Amino acid sequence: MSGATAFTEHVGVEIPLICGAMYPCSNPELVAAVSAAGGIGVVQPISMTFVHGHDLRQGLRLIRSMTDRPIGFNAVVEKSAKVYEDRMRAWVDVALEEGVRFFVTALGRPDWVVDAVHGAGGVVYHDVIDRRFAERAIDAGVDGLICVNRRAGGHCGTADASALLEELGDLGLPLVCAGGVSRPEDFVRALDSGYAAVQMGTRFIATPECTAHDDYKRAIIEADADDIVHTARISGVTCSVIETETIRRLGTEASPLTRRLLRSRRFKHLTRTLMQLRSVWQLKGASVKGSGYRDVYQAGMSVDGVHTIEPAGDLVRRFAAARRG
Repeated sequence: MSGATAFTEHVGVEIPLICGAMYPCSNPELVAAVSAAGGIGVVQPISMTFVHGHDLRQGLRLIRSMTDRPIGFNAVVEKSAKVYEDRMRAWVDVALEEGVRFFVTALGRPDWVVDAVHGAGGVVYHDVIDRRFAERAIDAGVDGLICVNRRAGGHCGTADASALLEELGDLGLPLVCAGGVSRPEDFVRALDSGYAAVQMGTRFIATPECTAHDDYKRAIIEADADDIVHTARISGVTCSVIETETIRRLGTEASPLTRRLLRSRRFKHLTRTLMQLRSVWQLKGASVKGSGYRDVYQAGMSVDGVHTIEPAGDLVRRFAAARRG
């Protein structure tokens, strides 16, 4: 079976497998390992700078010292505080200057990213959870869609992978299945169904290249799909996490006041920004310090298929071999 898809041709990789951008788990070594094996790792700039302590340009050059294969960059474009918007625009410029040509955008209109990336000959894929968001992204000129389903870790959708494929399949862009894939047979099934690529996150946390705390990796290995819950308390957007003692204590529903503020046109963006700033610290602490801090671990229902710590490159090659089958 040929490995080429619309995605691999767009991005210039051998294997239609993305290591999705993860805050706080996307460290340079993990990104490089996935790309070096023939898939593509995606840089999450807040992870790179705030969690792992690299200047973005130097972090990108560190990855380049480990592999010369394509890497991606995650640009969260939600309307937010101006200082954050300015920082993201500067980061996108740095990524382009350092040769990145695959960008994944999320949580807003990606017009300005599309303009900048297309001007440099690159491509932009946008995270979507339904047709409404997909059509807005297409209007902005994106080249493909990351279809985030309800089994995804972190910010997740509400529909199954098959339902999203049926809903978005007539839009004429390459579609990437994001959520619920942790085994080679899941990967093959998604591609055979019509997806042009698969994005995995949770499975790549349980690798030696990922520098997340061992407590985080152990929680993923020991969890099953029934242990995953959706919460709006972390960032103001529905997020999949492992149901730990901390999550049970916090609860999964935002407070009535927070819900009102998130519905308000005047206060929605400010409220979400404040919640996200709090979550940045909370999730970093859990990733770096483990359950001794607070056991708040983002993960998807694909934990069902994660039973061991396995090198990221071996995972990529094993999934590719299953497809060649």
